[in-house]
Amino acid sequence: MRIHPKAPGAMLLCAALTALAGCATTRPMPYQGIQSSSYLRPNEQAHRGHQPYVYDTPVDWNRYRSFVMDPVDIYRGPDQQFEKVSDADKQVLAGYMQEQFQAKLRERYAQVFEPRSGTLRVHVTLTGARASTKFISTFTKMDIGGAPYNTVQAVRGREGLFTGSVSYAVEIYDASTQKLLKAYVDKQYPNAMNMKATFGALSAARTGIQKGADNLLDNLQ
Repeated sequence: MRIHPKAPGAMLLCAALTALAGCATTRPMPYQGIQSSSYLRPNEQAHRGHQPYVYDTPVDWNRYRSFVMDPVDIYRGPDQQFEKVSDADKQVLAGYMQEQFQAKLRERYAQVFEPRSGTLRVHVTLTGARASTKFISTFTKMDIGGAPYNTVQAVRGREGLFTGSVSYAVEIYDASTQKLLKAYVDKQYPNAMNMKATFGALSAARTGIQKGADNLLDNLQ
């Protein structure tokens, strides 16, 4: 039997097209196991699918000068959204999230380690993650089938084919009163044409965490 020399590429293209036709990406939900779940409501101002559930109160963020950040939790509830991510990799992502979120908050606030007046308490829960599919996520940014789709997704701010992501919940309290000031759930991922973020199974999720840290600071104004 004669094998066409382009068969491997054709099979990858077929896989990509199958994904386009039959695979829907997951979206965050108001996870029942997080403390703010009963407060979260559908976000009518959600932009490109981000922060589909939020809780807001009127807050003068300028009165806060410091923050305390709890250790990042790894969500274990039945509505978690981890897709083929090992417990070891969950720990890696949670540690990276702790590092990135703290570093971003320190750009505006002093980090302290006990509640005091004018201090925010930030609690982050890693609720889901997906690893990039090795080789295929990179290939679909170049091949004739995947590249046009990924280009459109990039313009729309949506996910690329076979590319990883991270989902999480953020809860922000007044550290001295423990009043919940703001909460939201979100999902972040690299630009659909970001090839660098496909090198390594967790690279896309790490990029999503970096974007999530930027987004957190934007929310505190």
